Amino acid sequence: MKLLNKAAILGAEDLKHEDVPVPAWGGTVRVRMMTGAERDEFRGAIANDDGKPAPGKVSAALLVATCVDENGARLFTADDMDALQEKSAPALDVLAEVAMRLNGLGGSAVSDAAKNSASTQSDDSGSASPSPSEKQ
Repeated sequence: MKLLNKAAILGAEDLKHEDVPVPAWGGTVRVRMMTGAERDEFRGAIANDDGKPAPGKVSAALLVATCVDENGARLFTADDMDALQEKSAPALDVLAEVAMRLNGLGGSAVSDAAKNSASTQSDDSGSASPSPSEKQ
């Protein structure tokens, strides 16, 4: 493989996306990989003061960070989290599953993300890769 320079790295089109049918909403929603900044924002959004994910916030925060329009602009902001939490759980689950898969998140990765955002130092490896038993 060739050695990449700054221009090659910054110019790489590396944010994959997937269009997900959501019949309950009568259409399709585009879900894409998070940028580094979006991942950090997601980690902060799901963390309680104790560093654990806040129940009920994970799916909404994940969708805020990953649902985009045809131009790649985010559909939602943090201000939309409460409204998203009022939508159909099965519809949210379909989108959240795709977002988790695209971003390499599993159950323990979400917990680790919250833990890592709540403290500056951790005993965790920092890997966001799901364990083999979590892969589906």
